[in-house]
Amino acid sequence: MRVELVTTLKRQATKILADLHVSKEPVLITEHGQPSAYLVDVEDYELMQKRMAILEGIARGEQSIANGNTTTNADAKVKMAKWLK
Repeated sequence: MRVELVTTLKRQATKILADLHVSKEPVLITEHGQPSAYLVDVEDYELMQKRMAILEGIARGEQSIANGNTTTNADAKVKMAKWLK
């Protein structure tokens, strides 16, 4: 991963963004020697958001199972048949 100072970003934003679009490698921006932010390509960010939504849905489903919030296959078929009418 590439690391850049915030002052470098201020001075060379166009070049850093151009390199980011070509390499698709995130850029870690630091301030006073500490991590401050990541620069990522828009397509990569959107893909990460979609993946996160899927993982959150799976986690909610697993939590529902752990809490006993389940239904039988027969009950589910009845509910779905009503919903699909």
